[in-house]
Amino acid sequence: MEFFSGKSICEGIVIGKIRYYSKRRNNIERVLIDDCAAESERFSKAKEIAKKRYIALRDKAAREISEAKAMIFEVYAMLLEDAGFNDSVVDIINSEKANAEYAVAVTGDRLVAKFSQMDDEYFRARSVDVKDICDSLVRILMNESTDIEELNEPVIIAAEDLTPAETVQLDKSKLLSLVTECGTLNSHTAILARTMNLPSLVGVSVDERWDGKFAIVDGIKGQLIVEPDEETLANYRALAEKDRLSKELLMQLKGKPCVTQSGKEIMLYANIGSVDDVDAALENDAAGIGLFRSEFLYLEKSDYPTEEEQYEAYKKVVQAMDGRKVIIRTFDIGADKQADYFNPEQEDNPAMGYRAIRICLDRTDVFKTQLRAIYRAAAHGNVAVMFPMVISLEEVLEIKKICEQVMDDLKNEGVEYGEAEIGIMIETPAAVMISDILADEVDFFSIGTNDLTQFTLAVDRYNSKLDKYYNPHHEAVLRMIRTVIDNGHAGGCWVGICGELGADTSLTDKLISMGIDEISVSPSNILQVKKAIREAEG
Repeated sequence: MEFFSGKSICEGIVIGKIRYYSKRRNNIERVLIDDCAAESERFSKAKEIAKKRYIALRDKAAREISEAKAMIFEVYAMLLEDAGFNDSVVDIINSEKANAEYAVAVTGDRLVAKFSQMDDEYFRARSVDVKDICDSLVRILMNESTDIEELNEPVIIAAEDLTPAETVQLDKSKLLSLVTECGTLNSHTAILARTMNLPSLVGVSVDERWDGKFAIVDGIKGQLIVEPDEETLANYRALAEKDRLSKELLMQLKGKPCVTQSGKEIMLYANIGSVDDVDAALENDAAGIGLFRSEFLYLEKSDYPTEEEQYEAYKKVVQAMDGRKVIIRTFDIGADKQADYFNPEQEDNPAMGYRAIRICLDRTDVFKTQLRAIYRAAAHGNVAVMFPMVISLEEVLEIKKICEQVMDDLKNEGVEYGEAEIGIMIETPAAVMISDILADEVDFFSIGTNDLTQFTLAVDRYNSKLDKYYNPHHEAVLRMIRTVIDNGHAGGCWVGICGELGADTSLTDKLISMGIDEISVSPSNILQVKKAIREAEG
C-alpha cells in the first residue's frame, strides 16, 4: 500500500482500477525548407483540420456535459485565427526558412512561458490550453493520431497531464476519476472534472507502473492510495457511502431559500473566470454572479479585445443567468496578470503598482470600449459593474463621469443599452477608511478579502515564506470588514464579499452577524455555504 499526495479538484471518494494514459512526445526538429509559401499553406490546412476537430469536440461536450463547458472548444477554434499567433508562425517560417511544425512549437513555447509566469492560478492554467492547441497542430502536421484509446471498463485515469480535448474524448460512463501530475485547480480540464462531478487530483507524481492496479482516490484529503490493504479498503468504502449521503443532502438544498434561522435572506452568488463557468454556477444554485473576472478576455488574446468580442461574451453570461444579477468587474490587468500589448514596465512591487483601475483611468480608450460592451450587455438582463483597486473619492467620481459619457454616446448612436448598478471593490485599507464617503457615490461594495488581507497585514500572499503571517481571520481584517458593512449600510449601499473568506464556513455566522448582504464564492462552494447560512442564527 502506497500513499501519494496531490490537490483535490472535486471532493469525494473513488475506488477502482488505474488506467495509465501515456502520451507520445513529439520530437520536433527544425528543418530548412525552400518554399516558404508552400509551408505556410501546410500550416493553413492544418489549422482547418484542427478547427473541424474542435467544433466536433464542442458538439460532443455540449451533448455529454453542458453547452457552457462546450464553449472552450469554440474558443480554441477562434484562437487558431488569432492574428498574433498566426503572424508569429508565418514570420518564423519566412525569416528562418523553417518547417511549420517547428514554427508552431516555438510560438507555442513562447505563449506557454508567458502564461506560466503569472502568479494568478486561473491564468497560469491557460498555458495548458495554449499547449493543447499547438500540440494538436503539430500532430496534424506530422500526420500523428489525435485520438485517445477507448476505455473498456470503469477506471481511474492517471496521466502526466490531460488536455480538455483528451478529457472530452473519454467515455464518461467508464470514467471514475482523473489523477494528473501537471495541471492546476483552475485548468479547463479541472473545470470539466468538477462539472462531471469526478473526484480528481492534480499534482500527483504519476507512475506508469500503476497501470492495472487497484486504488483509492481521496478527494477530501487530496490523496491517492495505490493497492490499499483490506482494512483501508473497508474504511474507505464506508467513507464513500457517507460522502454519497452527504452530497445527496446538499443537493436537497437546491431551490430552497438562502435564509438564516431568523429569516434574513443572504444573496449567494458565484465567482466566475470565463463564460464557460456559468453552467457550474447554475448547477450549484447560484442566485447570481457576484464576480465575473473580465480580464480573461484580455489575457487570452495577443491584442485588445474588440467591443463586439466583449459584448458577445458578456451577453452570453447575462442571457444564461436569465434575470439573475451579473456583476462584471472591469479588467484587473497588471501585477501577475500581464498582457504584453499593454506594454507593461518592470515594477519592483507590482501588486501595489500600475494595475486595474489605474490603467483604466489612464487608458480611457480601452476602458470605454469595455464599458460600452458592458452597458450593451445590460440590455439583455440584470447587470452591475464594479471597479477594482479604488483608493479615492476622485477615482470614483471620474469613473462615474466616464460611465455617463459612454451611455450618452450609445444613446446618441442609437445603440441599445441598459442601466447598470455601479459598485467598487473594497480591497485597500484606504478604501476601507473612506468607505463612509464612497458609499454616497455607489450602489454597492464588494469586499475583496484576498488583497485586503495582504495589504492590511503587509504580507505578500504569493510568498510561501510568509504563509504563517497571511491570516484572513486577523482581528484587523475582521474589523475592516465590519467597518465597510456599517459604512455601506449607513450610506445606502448593499455590501457583499467576493474574496476567499466568503467560502470559509467557520466565519459565515460572524459575517452574517456583521450584516453582510451578499456572499460570492466559487460554484463548487455554493451549496456548502448555503448550508452554513441556513444553519446560522442571523
